[in-house]
Amino acid sequence: MSDASRTTRDEKHGLTSKPWWPWLKRGGSLVFFILVAYLLFTQARTVEWGEVIDTVQRRPLQDIFIACAFGAASYALYSCFDLIGRYTTGHGLAVPKVMLVNFVSYAFNLNLGSLVGGVAFRYRLYSRFGLEAAVTTRVVIMSMLTNWLGYVLLAGLVYLFQPPPLPPGWNLDALGLRVLGGVLCTAIFAYVLCCAVSRKRTWTIKGQDFTLPSLRLAALQLLMSSTNWLFITCAIYFLLGQKLAFLTVLSVMLLAAIAGVITHVPAGLGVLETVFVAILSEQVPKSELLAALIAYRAIYYLMPLAVATVAYLAMEARARQSSAADT
Repeated sequence: MSDASRTTRDEKHGLTSKPWWPWLKRGGSLVFFILVAYLLFTQARTVEWGEVIDTVQRRPLQDIFIACAFGAASYALYSCFDLIGRYTTGHGLAVPKVMLVNFVSYAFNLNLGSLVGGVAFRYRLYSRFGLEAAVTTRVVIMSMLTNWLGYVLLAGLVYLFQPPPLPPGWNLDALGLRVLGGVLCTAIFAYVLCCAVSRKRTWTIKGQDFTLPSLRLAALQLLMSSTNWLFITCAIYFLLGQKLAFLTVLSVMLLAAIAGVITHVPAGLGVLETVFVAILSEQVPKSELLAALIAYRAIYYLMPLAVATVAYLAMEARARQSSAADT
């Protein structure tokens, strides 16, 4: 449920007029994060970290280099997502600048969450380049839609035809995943069908106009996003030493990705590891799983974040110099 929906619901029940209600909501959020932190702490205590570090050091350099290559390919491809928004809005910002903004926001998005990285950084940087907020909003919507279209397509196909083996204690079984996969595939089919035959091309959602892309553009969205998710999976697959079937790694990674979004933990910290260990620890030793995921975080989260931080500071410094020159 969105914040706007919660606010409307609270106003409907007269809760916003009660001074204790905002504090109660904040207290509930605090309790939730304390519980998450406690869970991560208790899980971390069961890990033999010395063994994990040894496993990382024993990892073949070839697998690490291949994982780095797939990680770089993923970032290069994701940096093109905002170009779809550039095409649909028709703004004239240069392609390299658009890709740089996309790269920086994606790196911060992964590490700090979508509200800070995916949204705030885009608005900040695009405004520095003279883009209006309304145009930026349409670019952000199109980019996020592109990203999750590929996820929905892959998750639908994987869960429908080859659902991952879930632990016995989970409230979801293989049949439930197949049903979910069918629903996701239906959603993708409906989206593509609307793009192909809908007569009404522009929709207003919460005051923002959303224009349906053409069938060709929708197909491009699905291709780019699906390929990006596959690149990410390839990085993890090689860091795991190719000891598991690729589709198994893909299915678990897709589960971990959506779990990280639902829990709203920055960078999915601990969520990724928890899901992989819970599902795959009987097939691969826990230390090897954690070693691979630690290496993955270093390659796909921390290294790009360092580069993005330098790029962001350089863009801010250049913008200040330009501002000072104009005055």
